[in-house]
Amino acid sequence: MIQQLTPGLILSIISGYFLLLIVISWFTSKDSSNESFFLAGRKSPWFVVAFGMIGASLSGVTFISIPGAVGAGAENQAFAYMQIVFGYLLGYVVIALVLLPLYYRLNLTSIYSYLEQRLGFFSYKTGAAYFLLSRAIGSSFRLFLVAIVLQRFVMDYYGVPFWLTVFLTIVLIWVYTFRGGIKTVVYTDTLQTLCMVASVILTIVVIARSLETDLGGLAAMVRNSEYAQMFFFKGGWNDPNNFFKQFLSGALITIVMTGLDQDMMQKNLTCRSLRDAQKNMFTFSFILIFVNFLFLTLGALLYIYASSLGLDTPERSDQLYPMIAFNHLPAFAGIVFVLGLIAAAYSSADSTLTALTTSFCIDFLDLYNKDQTEAQKKRTRTIVHISMSLLLFFIVLFFAALNNDAVINQLFKAAGYTYGPLLGLFAFGILTRRRLQDSWIVVAICVAAPVLSFVLDTYSAQWLYGLKFGFLILAVNGLLTFLGLLAISKPGEAAEETT
Repeated sequence: MIQQLTPGLILSIISGYFLLLIVISWFTSKDSSNESFFLAGRKSPWFVVAFGMIGASLSGVTFISIPGAVGAGAENQAFAYMQIVFGYLLGYVVIALVLLPLYYRLNLTSIYSYLEQRLGFFSYKTGAAYFLLSRAIGSSFRLFLVAIVLQRFVMDYYGVPFWLTVFLTIVLIWVYTFRGGIKTVVYTDTLQTLCMVASVILTIVVIARSLETDLGGLAAMVRNSEYAQMFFFKGGWNDPNNFFKQFLSGALITIVMTGLDQDMMQKNLTCRSLRDAQKNMFTFSFILIFVNFLFLTLGALLYIYASSLGLDTPERSDQLYPMIAFNHLPAFAGIVFVLGLIAAAYSSADSTLTALTTSFCIDFLDLYNKDQTEAQKKRTRTIVHISMSLLLFFIVLFFAALNNDAVINQLFKAAGYTYGPLLGLFAFGILTRRRLQDSWIVVAICVAAPVLSFVLDTYSAQWLYGLKFGFLILAVNGLLTFLGLLAISKPGEAAEETT
């Protein structure tokens, strides 16, 4: 029980975990260079990248939110989230067969360099800026949620202020990534994925023992429960769990938040060849189905377990997992939860810090083309790496100063709208051969599209007879950007893509 899971024990677990990450960093950062920091010398084993990307695709938010949503009775109720996961498969096919060949053919380090070659300067800088904005806000939000858990269960006990908890967390991430960069992250992500998946499996085992049944008995409980429904066809497009809406949303989310995201694609670009990167993508996509199914199974079991004890479920569904792990299961379950949560959070944060550094160095400082020595470039990269760490630190403190869950959640949601212009820019470049009048008008279009999408999403139920877009607002956002670019373009062959 929670009395056994002391702050000292939790701190020891976290310290041991980070020590292991630092050891991995020491081995992987030998003979490090700018090339290894950005692309690991394109020598990463594809199967290591595939497994590690599981942890990077999830987060501390996902770790506690997906199980909680199973019984919340709203969007993604029961096993409806699997409909989105199946949509992921379609998205990964597009990434493997369309985007990866493009990135490898152009020998890209930052994927947004494609926008400069195909569309021009303003399109390029706009796409890269949107990535920096969305990733900085998104990763800070995830770090903020995990820092709150650490503060409540550990640091408050020792009288450590919140700002110092956040600062120490980010310093630890910086320490094990500043030399090796993506080369280190590829391997630390593997460890963190292992910890995350193991924590879910072990929690399920602990629940089985607490309910005095075996895994077969648990499967029967889930199958016969109210949480077992996976496919939702009857509700129509107004139903947030509608299969077709969820499936298409999953495909779009994958294409944009993986295929057009420097953080996620940088790992793929470290593979030795396009063929290896494609094997990585297909393998990763099938593993991800299994992992998400495990999360949903855990969610159903948490609600079943709470019901068996007569517990009132928390008002916020994402508090269910920590509440039961800390208060109603043996101390081992709490230890497993902490380890899984830390792994989920930092597998996202470390790769984000590396990707932000890469994008700023390549897309805004043009580091590769500067007439500098390798040592000078490394010094610039280190300064940017420190600056990005401080940026995340101050954004997390800003969230804490707001002290308003509703406002913070809206900021996180707003960051998601920045992927719409990326979708529109890449779609225009890949699907058309028109020449773009690249100017500040491109920036205006890419700013207007998410604003209009936000307004439309806010009032869609009122204006469109109850229709709620949900994740499909991403498609609307991208379409508005695409149409705006189409309006300022001219017929004719696009500029030849160069290597």
